[in-house]
Amino acid sequence: MPDTRRFPSRSLHAGALVLAILATAAFWPADARAAETQEYPRAGLVMTRSVAAHARPASSSRTLMVFRQFRSDFRPTTLLVVGERRGAAGTRWLQISLPMRPNGRTGWVRAASVQTRRLTSSIVVDLSARRLHVLEHGRTRFSTRVAIGRPGLETPTGRFYVTATFKPKERFLGSHAFETSAYSKLSEWPGGGVVGLHGTTQPSLLGRRVSHGCVRMSNAAALVLKHLTPAGTPLTIVR
Repeated sequence: MPDTRRFPSRSLHAGALVLAILATAAFWPADARAAETQEYPRAGLVMTRSVAAHARPASSSRTLMVFRQFRSDFRPTTLLVVGERRGAAGTRWLQISLPMRPNGRTGWVRAASVQTRRLTSSIVVDLSARRLHVLEHGRTRFSTRVAIGRPGLETPTGRFYVTATFKPKERFLGSHAFETSAYSKLSEWPGGGVVGLHGTTQPSLLGRRVSHGCVRMSNAAALVLKHLTPAGTPLTIVR
């Protein structure tokens, strides 16, 4: 995770707000042939020892990733489900966001291996305004000033999700931290350059472009997010 050794209020300007709300309402449009039996996106909890993510909704297609029921830090593995489709013999497949390079990839897992739940919140980071917003049902619930990636190590834009939250041992990460599915330009960092949202011991730098790609906020704001944005929360980063 950039800025760390751990990771393996203004309103949004009009254009970014419209984009953020649209992204929240349909985080990734499901495949045109997907069944519309559920509202997406949804958080998905891996319920079996492991589940393979395939390039297509078919077991014979290429395996892109394998998710274990529990992460290496012993937290449950949470996915972001963005659509579904019926495969051969009526097998139900879920389309998921993949926490891997390049950013924005998706894959397919068997629905029988994942338990889904509805989402009510999402996070929007507006890089131009240096603001982070928590939306609930399309309305701003919370907003705070943030620091973002410096020139050459910019915070990536796109649609991601919170993969885990935790109280960090490293003082530099502040009161609470959020691992995301986004990756920065720093592939040599532990974890391959995972982008995080976290508190900071340097609040005077908030509002500036100073990080290695992570999004920093005040420690008070990080504690608010702790209660509003659990693992599985969609994250949209706009320029």
